[in-house]
Amino acid sequence: MAETGDDTRRAAALDRLMAVGRRHSAVTVMFHSAIAAKQGLNATEEKTLDFLQRQGPLTAKDLAELTGLAPASVTGMLDRLEAKGFVRRVKHPTDKRRVLVELNETKIAELAVFFEDWARDITEACEEFGAEELETVNRFLAVMTEAQRKATARLTE
Repeated sequence: MAETGDDTRRAAALDRLMAVGRRHSAVTVMFHSAIAAKQGLNATEEKTLDFLQRQGPLTAKDLAELTGLAPASVTGMLDRLEAKGFVRRVKHPTDKRRVLVELNETKIAELAVFFEDWARDITEACEEFGAEELETVNRFLAVMTEAQRKATARLTE
C-alpha cells in the first residue's frame, strides 16, 4: 500500500512531536530540579509533594501506585521528606492499622512562591490559543500522562 500525503505529513508531525516532547521533558525536569534544590529536595520528592497537595493525605501504597516507584523507594523518600519537615505520618481516621502521609502546609507554602511567575508565564503563553485548541492539548496531555505513568511502573517492577 502506497503512503499518502496525509501519511507523510502525519509521520513528519509525529517526528516533530517526539523532538519537541524531548525538549519539553528536559526543561521540565530542570525546572522542577531547580525548584526542589531551593528547598533541599530532589525532583521526585518535589513532585510527590505535588501529588499530596492535589490529592490530599495518602498512604505510602497510594503514593507508590501514583508515582510508579517501588514501595521501598517511597518509604525512603517519605522518611527524607518527614525529616525535612514537609510531611508527617498520621493514623488513618477510620482504620488505625493504616498510616496516612499528610503535608505540612506551612512548609509547602514556601514552595508556592517559586511557581507564581511560572503560572503567569503559562497563562500569558496560552493567550494565543482558543478554547478548542487548549482542550485538544488537555486531552493529549492526559493520554501522555497515563502512558508515562505506565512506563514508569514497568521500569520499577
